[in-house]
Amino acid sequence: MLTAIQTALDARTDLLASLPETDCIRLFHGAAEGAPGLTIDRYGPILLLQTWREPLNHQLVDPVHRLICDHLSTELTAAWNHRAGGGTAVFEPWHNPELPEELTGQELGLRFDVNPRHRGIDPLLFLDFRAARRHIRANSAGKSVLNLVSYTCTAGVAAMAGGASAVWNVDFAESALATGHANAKLNGSQTEGSADNPTAWRNIHEDVFPVVRQLAGLKMQDRRGKRTLHFKRRKAQQFDVVVLDPPRWARSAFGAVDVIRDYPSLFKPALLATAPGGHLLCTNNVAKVDLDAWTSILRRSAEKAGRPLRSLNILAPEADFPSFDGRHPLKVAWLGV
Repeated sequence: MLTAIQTALDARTDLLASLPETDCIRLFHGAAEGAPGLTIDRYGPILLLQTWREPLNHQLVDPVHRLICDHLSTELTAAWNHRAGGGTAVFEPWHNPELPEELTGQELGLRFDVNPRHRGIDPLLFLDFRAARRHIRANSAGKSVLNLVSYTCTAGVAAMAGGASAVWNVDFAESALATGHANAKLNGSQTEGSADNPTAWRNIHEDVFPVVRQLAGLKMQDRRGKRTLHFKRRKAQQFDVVVLDPPRWARSAFGAVDVIRDYPSLFKPALLATAPGGHLLCTNNVAKVDLDAWTSILRRSAEKAGRPLRSLNILAPEADFPSFDGRHPLKVAWLGV
C-alpha cells in the first residue's frame, strides 16, 4: 500500500503546482489507485484517512502519515474516520489525536472550516466538487444565486467570491448552515444586515421542497393525509444561477429526494426557479447512474416543463480524483436555460 500511495503522490506533482493558495486536496483515491475503500485527503493542517468496508491495519496509520508528511515537507495531524455501515463514523478510541486550534483550509484562496470531527459523517468540504466551485466562481459576477441543499454553503462562498449580487443558501440542517455562515465570514462576506443595509448573503433553514417549489411558482399542499404542513409562504422568484447538489436519498414531510428514481421532483422546480438566459448547475453522486442516461432525463424533464435547455456541459472532477474507466461517481452538469 505504501508504494501505491507514493505513486499517487508523485502523480499529483503537477496538480499541486497548478493550484495556487490551496491546501485541500485528495492525495490518494483508493478506488482507482490500488486500495478500494480507502481515501486520504489533506485538509489544511489535517491528514484525513477515511475507510469504508474494512478498517485499516492499525500499524499502517503511522507509516502512511510519515510518508505523506515527508513528501509534502510539512507536518500534518492525522485523523482516521472509519465509515462502515450504520450511517455514522466510527472514531477509533486509540486514534484520538489532539486537533490544532486552527482548523481551516484553503482552496484557490478561499478559506473553509475543515474540522474532521463534527456532528456529521461527511467532510465539511467535498473536494471532488472543486471543479464546480471553480466554475460557479467564474460565472457569478453580478448574478443572483440560489444554492439548494447547500450543506456548508461552499458553492455560495464561491459565488460571493466571484462577485455575485446575492446568494441564498437553503438547507434543513442548522449545524451545516452554521458552518456555512462561518465560512462566509472567513471569506469576508457580509452575513448580517439591517433594514438600511440588507445583506446579500442569506441562509434559509428550511426544507428544500417548500422553498424551491414556491420560488418556482408551483403549488404547495397544506396537508398530507391528516397532517397539517407548516412552512413559510414565499413569492415566486427566479435567480440567474441555481445550484442543485442533492444527497442520494432523503425524506421529509414534504417529499423524498431520490436521485436514482426521481431526479425530476427536485430538478423541475429548480429549473423553473432559474431565470431565462440563466444557468443551472446540478449533480448526481451515485456511481451506478449512467451519465448519458442522467443527462437524457435532464433534457426530457426540461422539455416537459416547457424550458428546453440551451446548452449542457459536463464538468469533470479535477486530477486528484482519477478514474480507471472515466466514469466518475460525481456527475456535474452546467445547463443553459
